[in-house]
Amino acid sequence: MREAPKTRSVFSRLDRAVFAQVAQRTWPAAEPVLPRLSTSANRGVLWFGIAAGMWALGGARGRRAAVRGVASLALASLTVNTLAKGAVRRKRPVIDRVPLARRLPRQPLTTSFPSGHSASAAAFMTGVALESRGMGAALVPVAASVAFSRVYTGVHYPSDVLVGMALGAGAAFAVRGLVPTRDLVPVPARPRAEVPALPDGDGLVVVVNPSSGAGTHLMDPATQITTLLPKAEVFLCGQGVDSLPDLLETAAAEAARRGGVFGVCGGDGTVNAAVAPALRHRVPLLVLPGGTFNHFAADLGVDSVADGCHALAEGHAVRADVGRVRLHGRGAAREPVYFVNTFSLGVYPELVRLRERWSPRIGGPAATLLGAARVLRTATPLRAEVNGKPRSMWFLFVGNGVYRSVGLAPLRRHDVADGLLDVRIAQAGRLARPRLLATAAGGLARTRLYAAARTTALRVTSLPADTHMAYDGEVVPAAPGLTLDKLPEALTVYRPVTG
Repeated sequence: MREAPKTRSVFSRLDRAVFAQVAQRTWPAAEPVLPRLSTSANRGVLWFGIAAGMWALGGARGRRAAVRGVASLALASLTVNTLAKGAVRRKRPVIDRVPLARRLPRQPLTTSFPSGHSASAAAFMTGVALESRGMGAALVPVAASVAFSRVYTGVHYPSDVLVGMALGAGAAFAVRGLVPTRDLVPVPARPRAEVPALPDGDGLVVVVNPSSGAGTHLMDPATQITTLLPKAEVFLCGQGVDSLPDLLETAAAEAARRGGVFGVCGGDGTVNAAVAPALRHRVPLLVLPGGTFNHFAADLGVDSVADGCHALAEGHAVRADVGRVRLHGRGAAREPVYFVNTFSLGVYPELVRLRERWSPRIGGPAATLLGAARVLRTATPLRAEVNGKPRSMWFLFVGNGVYRSVGLAPLRRHDVADGLLDVRIAQAGRLARPRLLATAAGGLARTRLYAAARTTALRVTSLPADTHMAYDGEVVPAAPGLTLDKLPEALTVYRPVTG
């Protein structure tokens, strides 16, 4: 019974001795840096800034890492500030021995144990590393410096920092337990397809759409492709007289003539435009992410141009389903419309139209927020028949494959060849506007206002004349009647091999 206080006393003396040693040592290189770094991490400002940079420049993997890092930081901060600091009310160190030049402009008023700054630093770094080891490794020196700065500036004991970092890392793993990282949920891997391996790109004919996701790449995609695959033939959209559809048709035909591979680099709309030529000419498709979100490429595990090029070089591919929309009624086009991600009716096509109209002037994120506000204020329910049953609905969503979701928001598919359509309907009725707000908040997933089904075909009829439909981010007028079904395993696509 007497050993515990004695043990605590030993650790306390050691803790204070290390603090004193740090205070007494001279650190010339650290003096102009660490106090400022410590202050920059107040309220997570440093980490939010890094997350914004990762979101803007890091591609799909960078966006996932940024979100996971911020979520981990939020959980760590909540745990430390509401539970840990209240449970252990340790006083701050006496800073008499700390040189004035090191001290912070404003001393913290909260208790000392554990260090919130250290918890946030470790949580953000670990969360990022769980999504991207490379980005996480780059953050290790920054996170370690922030943690050490708390001892260096005299506001924490070493044990405060160590426990804070342990809590932060634990928070990141707790977030991963709630939302698994992609290494825990393998990318779709079946059924595998026999395809040519082209280590130097000889036989690849690829179309690059430079206007997709402009400004989001550290390196020009066309340059990156020619560097990794020097014998590939690269066509840039916009440099000739051909429109994008004509250029894609020409490239697919040339790839078929050579017995090679048809490639496309762009956003989801560009990838969608390449599907029909790939199906017509029966050529395998190399999808390289070149847009903003790149949903299809991400679901294949192709997070970067390099990922796709390596899959081509090694000859790894799978077969994927293709969603099909056949249009019926007066003025309907004879050719079907294909989609590899999602199809929708209702408020979402209107949101996409507003975003595309406003984003050149105010940017994509602001245009999305303003568009959502406009839709929530002005939209009216869509009336139509779904499989012969009258419906009044805010939206109809159809996924090419079953999506994993948080609330109503589809996030990712586990399988791109499951043979199913993921159908979701948010119904209207009385109190229509509050119901739309609840839908936007994801609050209808377990009520009678929300219908969901997995099927192989769906028929929508009696659509109003001014109805628009969205597929893979493209918005076009809809026909009076639509039949949605699937072409199972119709498309052969390259993707990186997984362990």
